[in-house]
Amino acid sequence: MPELPEVETTRRGIEPHLVGETILHAIVRNGRLRWPVSSEIHSLSDRRVISVQRRAKYLLLELESGWIIIHLGMSGSLRILPNERAAEKHDHVDLVMSNGKILRYTDPRRFGAWLWATHLEGHRVLAHLGPEPLSEAFNGEWLRAKSIRKKSAIKPWLMDNQLVVGVGNIYASESLFAAGIHPDRQASSLSPEEYSRLAESIKAVLLRSIEQGGTTLRDFLQSDGKPGYFAQELQVYGRQGEPCRTCGSLIMMGKHGQRSTWWCPDCQH
Repeated sequence: MPELPEVETTRRGIEPHLVGETILHAIVRNGRLRWPVSSEIHSLSDRRVISVQRRAKYLLLELESGWIIIHLGMSGSLRILPNERAAEKHDHVDLVMSNGKILRYTDPRRFGAWLWATHLEGHRVLAHLGPEPLSEAFNGEWLRAKSIRKKSAIKPWLMDNQLVVGVGNIYASESLFAAGIHPDRQASSLSPEEYSRLAESIKAVLLRSIEQGGTTLRDFLQSDGKPGYFAQELQVYGRQGEPCRTCGSLIMMGKHGQRSTWWCPDCQH
């Protein structure tokens, strides 16, 4: 699943091709996604794009009279293409732009979403989200305050979008390694210094991944079709049985619920 860096990379890729341009019309070839494509999107015409924003893993296209909310789901991607490019089997939605280009949404598994909102405030998919991990609101003090009496392991707790958005499986594993914290530690057991170190590690890992264009795992490609390169820098994720790049110990893998977790037994405590 594309995680926050991949979604931010996509936002940055499509933004210069959309802002200030007009959506001439939309083409919805298959509206049966995770939720049905909103009827307002089917009938879009002559709407200027004001901005392209991101909240958590949602892309937000601000138009003159409302918002398109896009989620890439498990396998979705967005591309900027020439208008004459023929659609293929899994190309479900096109926005035909005034500059002769199209924004094309491709999603083999159809777990993504294209929703319409007149206003974002209180929208059902955005209302209960926690702070952005790269914002000033997210820091060690926030983690410490939210962890009081939390008995769950720190790894799955970090992946709760009501705590902080966009820290999925890859980046939770990588951030805990960078902070030297074992993923099985009880969330409330960290010291103030460890909470601070963890928050800073999350920010650093996410920023580095964004700089590298996201992580290519299975389906993700950037909006220009080029893969991300952060996968080449992964320290623990997907590396079970391989030597730790810091100490040489073999990387371990376990489970939290249905999700796999990776860690170094010597670097993380």
